Formats: sequence, structure tokens, C-alpha cells
Amino acid sequence: MFLEWQPGECILDTIKIIKTEAECLAAGRLLNQMMLENNPADRDRMELLMLVIEDYERKHSPTPVVDPIGAIEFRMEQMGMTQKDLAPYVGGANRASELLARKRPLTLAMIRSLHHSLGIPAFSLLGPAEPLDISRPPKLDYSKFPLAEMQQRGLFGLPRNTPQRVLREQAEELVTAFLERPGAAKAGPTAGPSFLRTAAGQRGVRDLDRYALLVWMTQVRRIAQHTDIVRPWQERALTTEWLTELAQLSRFEDGPLRARARLANVGIALVIEPQFRDSRLDGASMLEQDYAVIGLTLRHDRLDHFWFVLMHELAHLKGHLSQARPEIADHLDDKMRRADAIEQEADAVAFEALVPQAGWMQSAVRQSHTLADAKTLAQQLNIAVAVVAGRVRRETGNWRLLSGHLGKGTVRSMFDIQSPQ
Repeated sequence: MFLEWQPGECILDTIKIIKTEAECLAAGRLLNQMMLENNPADRDRMELLMLVIEDYERKHSPTPVVDPIGAIEFRMEQMGMTQKDLAPYVGGANRASELLARKRPLTLAMIRSLHHSLGIPAFSLLGPAEPLDISRPPKLDYSKFPLAEMQQRGLFGLPRNTPQRVLREQAEELVTAFLERPGAAKAGPTAGPSFLRTAAGQRGVRDLDRYALLVWMTQVRRIAQHTDIVRPWQERALTTEWLTELAQLSRFEDGPLRARARLANVGIALVIEPQFRDSRLDGASMLEQDYAVIGLTLRHDRLDHFWFVLMHELAHLKGHLSQARPEIADHLDDKMRRADAIEQEADAVAFEALVPQAGWMQSAVRQSHTLADAKTLAQQLNIAVAVVAGRVRRETGNWRLLSGHLGKGTVRSMFDIQSPQ
């Protein structure tokens, strides 16, 4: 007999290393007895017993991994368990039946449950090639990721008709694989929790789903890796004159596309990636090793919005990002951000680049708010009327003014982005 034990007794003083198969079987029966008793005071003892069982099996099994299902069946036999007994650990009777019939794959959630609850060795469930650590709970709540939208965008590489049930059951595997692909080094799973905490502290993204933000920024970074950058990132190139010249590209019908090429000349990748549903994200700026990234969602498909958000993110690149703070995300309609000094400064830089204060103060449109005066100022500054119209609306807070002259419905199509249904 491996060990004589009664519920509530101290097992820590008497437990010993397992040396024979008979002792291993006895230990399995003892573990099953303790689980049936379900005494919270015995939790540490159960974990210790699991460890000595796993240690023996790892050292003495000639073929440690037959296959995961075989490992489960072996443990069930050791502990005298039935399929009904297995059901609570894998999510129900149907899953237990399909699992033992090898009609359903093990998910990481199941593997964790089987490892922690039944003491099945991790290497038996994962296989020797899997580097995952299942000894601790996952760092992220994978059910909170926008799984359906990620599937719609093809981020998982699954067939379009993949059932939602599969996405939910395999959320951890799918999201982890997405985050670990090349291009996600700074926003990958190891940085995930800290990234989410950082995002939560950004006042410009108060209403944003942090999990959606992590996915969005990861995808933007990945796309940026494949963007043609003419030369390395040059922060010194973002002078006031350069920003003014960039703003003047707005007068061209294809101004946003010209802006993307101009940004590439100073080491900035401009990436257009739509927001996830209800996330209210406008854009973000990020620093990589030798280039910078600006991601825009085109949440509002208007020329004035495109140019203002672009200039706002350039202001962050110019003066606010560093190795200590390599990214900033923005929801520019969030009123709380107006109390943030960095956001105020970025707004000021954007205003000055698009419509210089000197010209604005002397213009008639500042008081009249008419289309004719907006066109006059646009001609004087060599910029699009939509940019002036946007300035009028932001200054007055009257979003009905000049609403027909903002370039609505023109930007997404330039970048081959479909409008949300």
C-alpha cells in the first residue's frame, strides 16, 4: 500500500516518492478518494500527490505520451472514473463522449482542467513539442476578444463557415496563435496584460474595448512590416514647414494617397485598418525599431476627419513617443481627453498644421461660417475646403455647419476599405 490516509489527516508528513507501479496505482486511488471527499483543507495535499504521481510517470513510463486521449483513459482507469465522472472536467457529457471517441480535439481550457483537477501530466496532454505552460491560469480572458470579427477578417486563417462554437471553445489557441505570429512582438501575449493596463490608462481611449485594441494594434503592426518604407524613421523631418506642406496635399483629389507616400519618405508606415465594432478608435501612433507607424480606422469617412487624425498622430510621433511610451491610441470624440496635456498639445499641432492660427484669426469664415468664406480661406492656404469646414465645426462645436462640404464617403474607397454594414 502506498499510503494509508483518512480525510483531514496530514499527508505532508507521510507522503513519499513513488517507486513502483503498484504504489502509483495506489496513489491514483488515494487521489480519487481525496477528490470525492472534496475537502478544501486537502487541496495542497492533493497537489503534492499529483506531483509525485506525475514525477513517477515521467521517469518510468517507457512511452510517456501515447496520445492525449490515451493519457486521459489511463488516468480514468487508475482512479476508477466513468465517462460521467469525466464530464465536469471537459465541459459536459456531450464533450466527454466526443472526446473519448476522438471526435473532438482537446482545447487548452480542457487541458488545464484535466491537469489541475486530475493530475494528468502536462506533457501527456500537450506532447513534447508544445512549449506552453499550463501550470498557471491564462493571463488574458480570451472570451473577451472580438472572436467573431477576427474570424470575419480572416485573422485566424479558418474557413468562413467555421461555427461560432469552435471560436469560443478554441479562443485561447486561436488568439494566442494570432498574437504570436511575426509582427506582434510588442503587443504579443507576453506583453498582453501590461499592454491592456497601459491602454486602460490612456484617456483618449476611455470607451475602447481594450481587447479589441490589442488585436487592432497587433494587426496594424503586422501590416506595417510589409509596407514599403523609403528610409528609416526620421523624427527631425517633422518640422512645422513639413507638416504644412503635407496638409497642402489635401487640395488634391487623391491627397490621402499622396500623404501615405510622403510619410514613407520619412520612415512612417501609414496603415488603414477599420475599427472593431463599437470600439470608437480613431487612430494610433507607434514606434518600432527603425520605423514609425500611424494606424487610422477611418471611423468617420470624411476628408476633414482623415487629415485631423493624421496630423494629431504625427504630433504624437513628433513629441510624445519614446521607448518608455512606444504607442498612443486615440478616441478623439472622448471629452475626457481634453484635460490631458499631451492630447491638448497634439490637437494644437494638428490645428496649426492644417489651418495656421494667423490665417484663421484673420479669416471671415471664423465669424460667418459660410461656404464662400471657407473657400476663400482654403484658397489662401492652398488646402481643401473640407479641412476649413472641419476647423469651423471643431471651433464652434456646431456639427451642422458646412456638413455637405466635408468630403463624406470619399476616403475609405481610396484605400479599398468597405464601409461597415
